[in-house]
Amino acid sequence: MPVITVPQEFNEEDLYVDLEPMFGHRLFLKCEGFNFAGSIKLKAATEMVESAERSGTLTRDSILVESSSGNLGVALSMIAASKGYPFICVTDSRCNLSTRLMMEALGSQVHVVSEEKGAGGLLGARLDYLRGLCASDDRYVWLSQYTNADNWRAHYFRTAPAIAHSFPQLDVLFIGVGTTGTLMGCARWFRGWHRPVRIVAVDSVGSAIFGDPPGRRMIPGLGMSMRPPLLDETYVDEAVRVVEADTIRTCRHLAKRGFLFGGSTGTVVSGAMSWLARHDTDGLTPVAIAPDLGERYLDTIYQTNWVQALYGDDALAAPAGSEAGSARGTAP
Repeated sequence: MPVITVPQEFNEEDLYVDLEPMFGHRLFLKCEGFNFAGSIKLKAATEMVESAERSGTLTRDSILVESSSGNLGVALSMIAASKGYPFICVTDSRCNLSTRLMMEALGSQVHVVSEEKGAGGLLGARLDYLRGLCASDDRYVWLSQYTNADNWRAHYFRTAPAIAHSFPQLDVLFIGVGTTGTLMGCARWFRGWHRPVRIVAVDSVGSAIFGDPPGRRMIPGLGMSMRPPLLDETYVDEAVRVVEADTIRTCRHLAKRGFLFGGSTGTVVSGAMSWLARHDTDGLTPVAIAPDLGERYLDTIYQTNWVQALYGDDALAAPAGSEAGSARGTAP
């Protein structure tokens, strides 16, 4: 029986969902949302905060600041509350209302950026605001999830070994990309494993991570409007892009089977199913990482009026056949 004193001490590491009965292709989904932060971002947040404390960068007088589209902000809000740090999360208008309210309930201050900054878009505006904060007062400590190596180290030391322990015959691993912390930590770890593992990155159409032009993205979580500094493409075997309508179809299809997952998970599952449909999967052991749960998307992905207004009625249809949509795959 686990007994904890701070919320970050608990994280369910060994829960998987077999998706074959729902989609017709064998795929084991590693569920990372069962902790008090509700997403995989708890691992990166914990590693970054504790590393900053060990180095002396983060002290009792510090004020934590970070840019986040949602899940990391919640994780840092929780950790900051448990440790007594003030925290300012800089987000943008795509952040779900429930996520902003959750951060505020945990005692954080949320600053919402609504105007884009040149080619960097809303993310560029968020980063500019943070630079201004840090220049104004040396008490501000910006962990910078986009450049902080502790972001990927969290998954090198925890996520990847846990998957290897559960699936010693793993063949292919599907990982959603944003900052690419999860991707790079897992890819680096499996590069030195006893058997080859194909690393497939799953991105959103409209993301510029792999060199595509940035476009409209309304679902927070995966994707970026610029190339992530942490990304090293030599560790990536393939990238799959998923349109947001397919993300919505997949999330809603899972919900009809009783599994309420978030937008990032819907994107990963959609991309994985598209890849599996195009390959010979006989005897293959595939795993996908589900970063989040779905409660924070009740007013977006699971709200019919919101979906119809932005994507039309087609996005409400079930995934074509037993597969999860029309994602397209290319080399990274």
